[in-house]
Amino acid sequence: MKRLQLGSIEITWLNGGSFELDGGTMFGAVPKLLWNKKYPADSENYIRMCNSPLLVQSQGSNILIDTGLGNKFSSKQRQLFRIYREWSLPSDLQTLGLDRRAIDYVVLTHCDFDHAGGVVMHGDGGEPELTFPNARHIIQQKEWHDVNHVNIRSAHTYFSDNFTGLAESGLLELVAGIVELKGLTMRHTGGHTRGFQLVEMRGSEGCAVHLGDLLPTHAHANPLWIMAYDNFPMEVIALKQELMPAYQQENCWFTFYHDVNMNACRLDAKGKVVEQR
Repeated sequence: MKRLQLGSIEITWLNGGSFELDGGTMFGAVPKLLWNKKYPADSENYIRMCNSPLLVQSQGSNILIDTGLGNKFSSKQRQLFRIYREWSLPSDLQTLGLDRRAIDYVVLTHCDFDHAGGVVMHGDGGEPELTFPNARHIIQQKEWHDVNHVNIRSAHTYFSDNFTGLAESGLLELVAGIVELKGLTMRHTGGHTRGFQLVEMRGSEGCAVHLGDLLPTHAHANPLWIMAYDNFPMEVIALKQELMPAYQQENCWFTFYHDVNMNACRLDAKGKVVEQR
């Protein structure tokens, strides 16, 4: 497992499962001739994508950013999403000497199935249970509203079984706008989804920002390179134009959730990778 140390904050990437997606969908209107040079596709035009939740250890707390695919997929869904590496968060945590009950907070950037699939898991008996039964689950209010009011588009990514029992557990914490938590800052931005939030991590020795699906891979550094999955594409472009130069000026690390080539990088003013992990 890869790690990034920011002095008082340590980030560890976990295995949330890996799948293959159509490359054209991941790069929207960008010609394949361009994006294929940075993130090559196979002969069927699919690209490999990981789903890597971040374990952030800060101020004595264990904080998880997103939860991966989970273990609830049917064989048909595994085939549909071309899953080639299974979700293993509980065993990853055990390798680190942690039980899944040791997670204090789960921060969901948004509630798409590839980010929220591990909120609820199938236990040994096949019954659904909260994967992190002691964790406060932090979600923006607008995002939770949309989870509970799906439309013809969002019904294909907000899966109700990913939230079974969460609201009733008392562990759901709905927030709005900017929230500070143990050295982290969550900021509602919208863009990818209406209730999307980014996460800033500022340690005693540097900073990192998790833009999640606003910046799914290093190849998406160009503000115009966005996904067909983005619900509000012009907002995503504007957000990247606003946010990325500010974080680049601070020499912050950009952390990735989907990039199979790197877990984090620093970018120069032109969006070129100058350092990576």
